[in-house]
Amino acid sequence: MRQERSLLTGGARLVAGMDEVGRGSLAGPVSVGVVVVDAATRTAPQGLTDSKLLTPSARTALVPQVQRWSVAWAVGHAGPAEIDAHGIVAALRLAGRRALAQVRRSCGDVDVVLLDGSHDWLSRGDVDLFEATASDPALGPDVPDPAVRTMVKADLQCSSVAAASVLAKVERDGLLVRLARQYPMYAWDQNKGYSAPAHLDALRRHGASPQHRRSWNLRVLAEDPQAAATAEEAQETTEASEASAPTLALDGMMTG
Repeated sequence: MRQERSLLTGGARLVAGMDEVGRGSLAGPVSVGVVVVDAATRTAPQGLTDSKLLTPSARTALVPQVQRWSVAWAVGHAGPAEIDAHGIVAALRLAGRRALAQVRRSCGDVDVVLLDGSHDWLSRGDVDLFEATASDPALGPDVPDPAVRTMVKADLQCSSVAAASVLAKVERDGLLVRLARQYPMYAWDQNKGYSAPAHLDALRRHGASPQHRRSWNLRVLAEDPQAAATAEEAQETTEASEASAPTLALDGMMTG
């Protein structure tokens, strides 16, 4: 909590840790978790760390502890169609702002967001890109942007960010397990939509489903496992150019 407490003693009333999961997946949503803390928040639950370093059972066990520990929490999602229409960075922004809109209802505006990584994909910039307020009014232009602080490996250094990563991972994994019942041939209950051999083989045999990100050239990925292994890296290299591209807010999901 060192980073969070520094911001709180510096004048922030509410600090939110935020992290995403599913950016490099071939199917399913990209999901963003947010966990809000304040000056009264106590030490984080024991064992909390970056979700990637935890076993599935450990992540699941931490969820109710994180929910009780935080001032507010939420997970926002942007679906495959939104990723295809607007790009992965815009979809991250959309999912993150949906999560913030949810916690805003219970605790008010967050002052500062601690964001894992070196790139601020959350802020809208000079132009309000969320014009479809009729379908998603919580994302309208009257909702203020919080200050954003980026930090590489924040999920290892900030309890609130680690907590957000755990919530987002468990939430998204659960969604993919449920989707696997509808599309069992892709084995999403095991690979969570990532480029595992069974998933790539199913893409070759059955083609893409409505839950696949069709803008990601899935045919090439299915035929070339090496290309699939580097898909996430390729997506990340486009962040700077995509961050300034126009986006529209569409209907989405939030939990929290």
